[in-house]
Amino acid sequence: MKFLIILLIFITIALIALLFYKNRDIKKLIISIIIFTLISMFAGLGNMTRSIIPLFISHFILVSISWGSFLVYIITDKLYIKVILLPIATLVTYVLLVYLVGS
Repeated sequence: MKFLIILLIFITIALIALLFYKNRDIKKLIISIIIFTLISMFAGLGNMTRSIIPLFISHFILVSISWGSFLVYIITDKLYIKVILLPIATLVTYVLLVYLVGS
């Protein structure tokens, strides 16, 4: 599983670089790097939700959907920002649950 995740990261970086060298669109490159960093942070922060397994699974699914939306942006230039920001919902839910119920 870790191998597939690392492979997906390398494929995404390569796709960003190849499309930049093909089109020379600096705006798309900057937006892609920002979104890539944001989704990577969401994936890293998702490890704190492991104490609540259903929330962790839903966060993993939302990060995967977000990554798919990012790949759609790279290929077709259609930016679905609401879909990319979906993992925030699980992180906020986790913080609220920890605040209300405790850890």
